[in-house]
Amino acid sequence: MSKLIKRSLVATALAGAMAMSGTVMSDPLTDVQKASASINTDAAKSQAKIDNVVDQTQVLLDEYRTTLDEIENQEIYNDHVSRLVADQEDSISSLQTQIDGIENTKRGVVPLMYQMIDVLEQFVALDIPINMDERLKRIAKLREVMSQSNVTTSEQYRLVLEAYMVENEYGTKIRAYTGELEYEGTNITVDFFHLGRIAFVAQSLDLKNVWAWDNKDRKWVKLDDEFIRPITTAIRMARKQAPFDLVKLPIQAAENVQ
Repeated sequence: MSKLIKRSLVATALAGAMAMSGTVMSDPLTDVQKASASINTDAAKSQAKIDNVVDQTQVLLDEYRTTLDEIENQEIYNDHVSRLVADQEDSISSLQTQIDGIENTKRGVVPLMYQMIDVLEQFVALDIPINMDERLKRIAKLREVMSQSNVTTSEQYRLVLEAYMVENEYGTKIRAYTGELEYEGTNITVDFFHLGRIAFVAQSLDLKNVWAWDNKDRKWVKLDDEFIRPITTAIRMARKQAPFDLVKLPIQAAENVQ
């Protein structure tokens, strides 16, 4: 065999060996690359799972902290409500004590009011008969109110005191009004005038006759004509039809109490 042919065979053999060698060496590298890629993929998945767990843990931690805050707030609120309830219980107890006291007071006030009405009625019967019809109606109304269950004791007491205040005002006011008086068995329409309880007089509507009340004898007494003009003036002053001025009026002297 010639040298040229030998060299060709050697070259061919080397080339084949190298080709086979390249094929054999390329498989482990590919496997390594595939393994590395798989590891990276698994690592990424694991990291994603870890991140997800961390996120869930953070959410749970936030919820836990929020729950703790809510529990603390609830405890504060419960403590606040407990104090309110305790205060309300104290208030209820205090009110009950007051109610019990009021009931005891009512048992003493009710008889007192009846006594006050009786005294007021006796006083009016003995007093100068100023607005007598109105005063007697007021007393009758008081007795009616005392029998009404829908009227509170405090309101009944207020009305009794109000009646006393009205009676007191009769002794301080100057007033004129129209009404009827009985004189010698005859009812006469007149204009009444009273200066507190100091003077109580009357004048006929034709301005021709005047009378004064005699509280000792409980009757009307006819006055002399000299009192017609001053009584006319007094009535006009009380009705604000004339300026206030000094007038001559019949005044009874106070009696000494024996």
